[in-house]
Parts: sequence; structure tokens; C-alpha cells
Amino acid sequence: MYRKQNIDLNSNASNAIRTIALGGVAKPAAVKPMISVAGAQQNELLRALSRTDLEALFPHLELVPMVAGKHLYDFGSKFDYAYFPTNAIVSLLYVMEDGATTEIGVVGREGVLGLAMYDAERATCSAVVQTAGYAYRLKSSVLRELVASGGAMAQLLMRYTFAMFAQLAQNVVGGRHCTIEQKLCRWLLDRLDRSLSDEIKVTQDTMATMLGVRRETITMTARKLQADGLIQYRRGTVAIVDRAGLEECAGTCYRAGKIGFEQMQASAWNNA
Repeated sequence: MYRKQNIDLNSNASNAIRTIALGGVAKPAAVKPMISVAGAQQNELLRALSRTDLEALFPHLELVPMVAGKHLYDFGSKFDYAYFPTNAIVSLLYVMEDGATTEIGVVGREGVLGLAMYDAERATCSAVVQTAGYAYRLKSSVLRELVASGGAMAQLLMRYTFAMFAQLAQNVVGGRHCTIEQKLCRWLLDRLDRSLSDEIKVTQDTMATMLGVRRETITMTARKLQADGLIQYRRGTVAIVDRAGLEECAGTCYRAGKIGFEQMQASAWNNA
């Protein structure tokens, strides 16, 4: 008969790995992934910090998997963590009372999610992982302390907030004045900018939901872009064939929203 052995989890005998013995078989407890400079610098905000400032964050950073479909937070939620994606892509969604959903922003390795400047702050939208990957997360309380100190992180986050505002503003204007063809081109380019390859894993249903249009509209628009030699679409995957052509098709619907991030990155690197 299996016998549970008592283990003193507060023992200092092994600080690296603690084990739980069940039935006489010792199983290693989960080990927290090591944080490295090279790993953390996959996020551009963290990469803009000096090595000293970045390493000072290591005790507070945690590398976590970002599973597709996972809700990091929803409307009205309290922010427990801020997330700095590396290769994951997260959609910021606004959900109406009738269930209708529209994407209002997108965040990848260039930014951060869950930025809360005061403890009582609540989310005004939902953040859902669209492309699986990883992120470094930091407790919101720690991030607030960093911002209050007025150091390098505070400066970076102010620049990032300005860039995000520009993206959100362009999404509002584009939703009103851009054609569906321009919107789809911009949507694809936004993903491409945050992706590590020229292929985007996405279904037509997802694109329709994010853009707030019918699936049939996406089907017809994607066919036109493919006929024009800009993309190659097969079930669940969009391959970008002609990026320059895609940017030309998107026009200011894409370029205006990108300017804020380009200014932020230029400023961050000049002051790094």
C-alpha cells in the first residue's frame, strides 16, 4: 500500500528543487524558468532598458506561456499583472451587450498589457491571446512602484502610452473612413509587424470578428488580395507575398497608426 511521506517544505537542505514523495517516488516540483537578458530583451520595451535596470527586474519577472484564446483580463477586471509579450500577439477587444465584438488594438513584442497606474483601476476592454507564445509578467504593484520612482521604465511607459493612443485613434478613424480592403490589409500588417514569420495563422471567422464584418465580406476581400498577388490564403493560414503592395493598399489606414511606435522606438534607443 502506498504511504505518503512527510516532507518539510521549509527545510533549507535544497533551495533549488523541492520534491514531493508519493509512494516512495520523489517527483521534482515545478522549477521557475530562468530569466536571462537575452530572453527578456525579446520584448522591445524591456530591451530599451539599460542592462542594470533590466537585471534589477529579474527577481520580479516571470516567464509564462500565452495560450491562444486565453483571456489575460476582461472588461471590469482588476489588473494583477502586467504582461510583456515576446512572440505572443494579443488582441484588445471591446464586447457589446449583444455579444458583438470589435478589435480596438493589438499588442505584441513592442509593448505591454495590463498597465495600471493606480490600485483601483479596472480594465476597459478584454485582452485575448490571438497568437500563442510567451510573455514576461510583472506584478502590477511592482510596476506602479517603478513608475512612481520616475526612472527609465516610467519614461518608456509614457512613450508607449502615447503610441498606443495613436493606434487606437487611427483604428477609430479607419473604422469610419477606410474601405474593408484597407482595413484587412492594415490588420494583416499589424500582425506581420509582431510576428516572427511571413505567415499568419488565422481563420476567416476570426478576421471577420476582429474587424466587425460578416465572414462573407472577408472571403471576398481575401480573394481579391490573393488575385492581386498580395497574399496567399489557404485554410487557417495567410502568407504575405508582397508586403510593399499590402502597405500601398492599406495606405494611411496603416501608416498613421505606425508612426507613434516608430517615434517611441527611436526615442527609446536614443536615450538607452
